[in-house]
Order: sequence, then C-alpha cells, then structure tokens
Amino acid sequence: MSTAVWKSFEENSLTHSAAHYLMTIHELLDTQGYARVTDIAKRLNTTRGSCSISLKPLKKRGVIKEDENKFLSLSKEGKRLAEIVEHNGELLETLFKNVLGVSPEQAEIDACKIEHLLSLENSMALQNLIRFISSDKKVAKDFLKALRKENNISCTHNAEACEVCQTICFLETPKTKTG
Repeated sequence: MSTAVWKSFEENSLTHSAAHYLMTIHELLDTQGYARVTDIAKRLNTTRGSCSISLKPLKKRGVIKEDENKFLSLSKEGKRLAEIVEHNGELLETLFKNVLGVSPEQAEIDACKIEHLLSLENSMALQNLIRFISSDKKVAKDFLKALRKENNISCTHNAEACEVCQTICFLETPKTKTG
C-alpha cells in the first residue's frame, strides 16, 4: 500500500464522533423540532461538557449553528453530511445483512464503524449494487444463490488448506501467555 493511500484516511472530512453529533442533531430536529446540547448529550450518553467540546469544531467549521437561545441547527452542508452518513450506514447495513448474510447486530456495528469514511464514488456504486441485487432479475437472484452457497464453506483452521482463510486463520483464537 502506498503512503498516499493510507494518509488519505487522515484527510477524511468527518470523524466518527463528528458524524454521530451531526446525525443526532439531524434526528432531534426531525423528531422534536429542536436540538440543545443537553438533548444531544443525553442521546449520545455523554456529559454536557464533553458534548460542548465536541461541538466546537463543528460550529467553527460552519456545519452547526447555535442561536442566542442555545438551540442548535445544521447548516445546509451539515444537513447534507448527516444525510450522506445516514444513507451510507443504511447501504452498508443492507450489504452486510442482505447480501453477505451477516447478523443484523454485527451488520449495524460494522456499518457504524465505516459509514462516515465511504467516498461518494463508492457510496453511489454500492447503491447501484444493492439496487441490482435487490431486483427481480434472474442474474441477481442466481448471484445471491451462488453467494449463499459459497458462504456455507466453513473454516478448517488450517490456513494453507482452508478455502476461507488461505494464508492466516481468521477464526483462530490467539493463545495467551501463562506463567
């Protein structure tokens, strides 16, 4: 992997935490019509002080606005970012659950971990893939059937002979040192 590739991670416009603050404000505005630091802290199970500190860079960036009564809103860009991350999360969860066959709980966890990192290019490509796979087209149904058959291959715990792992066993439990 080139240095340029792994360094591009640091250029991501939104951190995991910032994404959740934006999405929480977006959700609160939709459900109750307003958002305050107290509401956000309660929803994210954090302190008001920690919430205020986390909101400062988002305010400075102009994606969150605060009025004279301490009510928060999203700028046009803030709303756009929140909606993109929410959409990416839904796409990823669908991919993990409905295509890859991952449990709903794990699908939600893993989608949450990467929803804010997905490029627009990959988001659009993923949208097209899910739309295709969810279609009634015979080729899509055949693909899913074949994929599910492949997913039934199980790990042999012998990396060299395993169709799943190939070079290192993914399912092997690390041995802990004793003594």
